[in-house]
Parts: sequence; structure tokens; C-alpha cells
Amino acid sequence: MTTSFDSLNKLADLVAERLSERYSDEEENENDDCDCDCDCDCQTHDKDDDEEEIIAPIIAPPGTNVELAKKIDHTLLKPEATREELLKVCEEAKKYGFATVCVNSSNIALVASELRGTPVKPIAVVGFPLGAMSAQGKAYEAQIAVEDGAREIDTVINIGALKAKDYQTVLEDIALVVEASHPYKVKVILETSNLTNEEKIAGCILSKAAGAHFVKTSTGFGKSGATVEDITLMRQVVGPDMLIKASGGIRTTEDALKMIKAGADRIGASASIAIVTGKPETKGGY
Repeated sequence: MTTSFDSLNKLADLVAERLSERYSDEEENENDDCDCDCDCDCQTHDKDDDEEEIIAPIIAPPGTNVELAKKIDHTLLKPEATREELLKVCEEAKKYGFATVCVNSSNIALVASELRGTPVKPIAVVGFPLGAMSAQGKAYEAQIAVEDGAREIDTVINIGALKAKDYQTVLEDIALVVEASHPYKVKVILETSNLTNEEKIAGCILSKAAGAHFVKTSTGFGKSGATVEDITLMRQVVGPDMLIKASGGIRTTEDALKMIKAGADRIGASASIAIVTGKPETKGGY
């Protein structure tokens, strides 16, 4: 792996500065609005509004790899997705016990409604698939998606700013989405097929510094998808405390298990049923 240590040192300085500013602000505001009797940060009391609505655990069909299913974001992101197709992926997710259903933000209200009362979470993508919209636009899209029922947000990094080493723009872009999505988790899509190793490292560091919860490989619409090499690199950079989602081109049980072995915590796929049953894929593409 070839990297410019001069660039990485400058990046490290920027991240340290931004983290120092954030922690200083958090310390000043800590517990200002907390009405509870404890002495902890009141953010720890946030919980998913849907938790109390869960009716019963899912009992998947025989032959389903249940533990693997719990790591899969069942995905339908193609722009021509119809209402019938969206309802179908929701039913599949409930049947097999997938972790989530991941859709475009315009479809999240329908999906959230269909998944209510189940353990399956609705996810919306924002700034998708290019990541080139304004940071304020991404944040507003995330805010509306959460209001419509999204319980995780997948945002596309500003790829152009990252490649230009405009790290402040990248950091602030992610931080605005994280703030708008609170208290729900945010994944940052790097689109690794468009990046050098140095750029992947920078994207991971900036995502972590901005408060994101996951880094994610791909939109599924790029030149290629997840690779074991990229997952291994991302895990080395973010360490054990940040989550990683492998997405793009994962079609079989073997593919998924390789990604998990390399360090992925979540798998994004449209071939989810084939992955958890070992049966041939019956549909393709995001």
C-alpha cells in the first residue's frame, strides 16, 4: 500500500483539532437538558421509538442461516422500484429475519409502516448514489427520512471533496448528517472502487471523527463492490470500536462469510435470500 504520510499527518492534525472542538462543546453542554436523576449524559437514555412495538421474534424457514440473516441489510435501491417490489422485500425481511430493509428515502415511509411491530429496521439512503449534493441537502434528507420512520441512515461521502483532500468539507458534510439523524446510527458510504488506498484511509478517519457509526464500502452502483482487501484495510483504520458494512456484489453465502471474516459487521445485499439459504439467486441488482 502506497500512502503519502505528509497528507496523512495533515489529516491527523485536522481530525485532532475537530475532535478537540467537539469534545469541548459536549463537555459544556453535558446534562444541560437532562431531567433524569442520574449523573450520565442524557443521550444514553435515547431509545428507538419502535422498541416497545415489537410483537414477537421472527421464526425463519428451516434451512435459513439465522445468525447470518441478522447481519444483512436487505436492499432495494433501484430507481424503478415499485410499491409491489417494496412490499415484497419487507415481507422477505420479516420472513427470514434480516436486520433491516434499505431503500431510497422517498420509499421509507411505506417501508417503515410495513415493518412496524417487527425487529426489522427501516434504513434510508441519503445523498445517494453520488454523494455530490450539498451537506445541508443531505442533512435535510436525513431529517425527513427519520421523521418518516428511518431507524438508520446510509449517507454517501462527498467523493470529490475527499479526492481533492478538502477534509474540512468532508468532515462537516458527515457531521451534519450525523446530527440530523440523531439518535439513529449513520453509515458513511465511501464508494471504495473510486478511491485510492490513501483516500480510503482518509475517508475512514474522517467518518469516525465526524461521529458516524459505520463505514460502508459501496453504493452498489459504482465500478465494483466490496472486496476482502478493502474490508481488511477499513478494519485496520477504524479499529474495533467502529462498525463496517460490506456492500456491492455480495451474492452468495461464501461471499458474505468472507466479508465477515475480514471484519465486516453488516452485509448489504439484494441477493439476501440466496445468501442465507444457499439457494441460487432469483433476482439481481440493487
